Amino acid sequence: MDPNIISIIVGVIALIVGVIVGKLIFAKNTQKQIEEARQQAEKLISDAQTSSETLKKEKILEAKEKFVQLKAEYDKDVLERNRRLGDIETRVKQKEQGINQKMDLLDRQSKENDAIKENLNRQIDVVNQKRTELEKHQEEHIRRLEKIAALTADEAKAQLIESLKHEAQTQALALQQEIIDDARGKANKEARKIIIQSIQRTAAEQAIENSITVFNLESDEIKGQIIGREGRNIRAIEAATGVDLIVDDTPEAIVLSSFDPLRREIARLSLQRLVADGRIHPARIEEIVDKTRKQIEEQVMEIGERTVIELGIHGLHKELVRIVGKMRFRSSYGQNLLMHSREVANLCAIMASELGMNPKLAKRAGLLHDIGKVPDEETELSHALLGMKLAEKYGENPAVVNAIGAHHDEVEMQYVIAPVIQACDAISGARPGARREIMQQYLQRIKDLENLAMTYPGVEKAYAIQAGRELRVIVEADKVTDGDSDKLSFEIAQKIQTEMTYPGQIKVTVIREKRAVNVAR
Repeated sequence: MDPNIISIIVGVIALIVGVIVGKLIFAKNTQKQIEEARQQAEKLISDAQTSSETLKKEKILEAKEKFVQLKAEYDKDVLERNRRLGDIETRVKQKEQGINQKMDLLDRQSKENDAIKENLNRQIDVVNQKRTELEKHQEEHIRRLEKIAALTADEAKAQLIESLKHEAQTQALALQQEIIDDARGKANKEARKIIIQSIQRTAAEQAIENSITVFNLESDEIKGQIIGREGRNIRAIEAATGVDLIVDDTPEAIVLSSFDPLRREIARLSLQRLVADGRIHPARIEEIVDKTRKQIEEQVMEIGERTVIELGIHGLHKELVRIVGKMRFRSSYGQNLLMHSREVANLCAIMASELGMNPKLAKRAGLLHDIGKVPDEETELSHALLGMKLAEKYGENPAVVNAIGAHHDEVEMQYVIAPVIQACDAISGARPGARREIMQQYLQRIKDLENLAMTYPGVEKAYAIQAGRELRVIVEADKVTDGDSDKLSFEIAQKIQTEMTYPGQIKVTVIREKRAVNVAR
């Protein structure tokens, strides 16, 4: 401890003792008390001096120990720094040695490169001399060839390029055809397996729809009641239902004619009620037709609801459910539209499952793909685009909307599910017995196929066989080579695919035959 502090402490203690002594004097205590106080004061002073000395010694010892400790740490730090500096110096020296070695190596390489460069320059001079001599010989050779062949170099080059061009085109076409056949074979093998499994697991119906309905009567007397006085009843029925009634000599039968099956069904049920009621007059006819139309609307809704429930489709808008029900009374090429859509939906679900896609979404798109064929109002849009607009209007999934619009390639396919819908629609429409085809349209398609093939040069005859599923093309052997036959078959197939509409697929076979005929007499 600082001696000044000790002196201050001693002074304070002495002051305290003095105060005490003074108080004892002023208190007029006895001499004995004064003596005792003095003794106590001296004792206190002595104790204070002793404690201060002890404290001072302790502080000095602590300061020495702290100094020794700090010095040891400093010495240790200095040693560590010296060691690091030594390591750094060693590494620097090693790097200097490495740099010096590299510099020496670079110097040697530079000298070697200079020697190589001089050698190369001499070789280049020799090559240039030989090139000049070669060019002279080549010019002389070209002049001799031009003189022998009577062709200039440019003309010969053009002929060579043209020859190589034709050869390259032939080889490219053969390679392209080989790649296409290989890819088609591998793809068809897997696709055929999936398609066959899908078709085998789906029940199918035959085409039975037509444009007339025969209404049977109990007797021919009822025909007169249906016709009415001066034909007013039959006119009222036709005006109310939009169906033509044909009353001829057919016994106990009236023919209902209309391209709209829904109207024919309304007319049939209305006639059935009128005949059962017996009261047939214009007012009653209008009343019965209105009631029947409402009943049919309810039946349409019920058919739509039952269809979506059976297919396991949920969350379909009520208007779309009604359109699905209306498809029951529509037909396409003699194929019932609702049955066709159900078949496509089941095929799509099976095929999507085989391909690892969402079967519920595929089934939904398959059911709705032809909703544009049953519009409430006439429109100039195709059924695919109209169906796409309806599906978008009623909040369907974008993948379903795109699949509906793209199933006849009228819009671009943007989702993987779209080609599945297109394939399943083709399967349902192309299988035997699914659709009726008008004879005139069938003959026209056959004729178009043959005419398309005849437009190519070298084609002698063309025959569409197997109901238009195969086109056989006979070419003139003198005008068409074997390589051209492959090219012609490929080009005809591509043109049919881009320009014609047909169910299923068409096989194109090109036949090239050389016959040598002589007669021995």
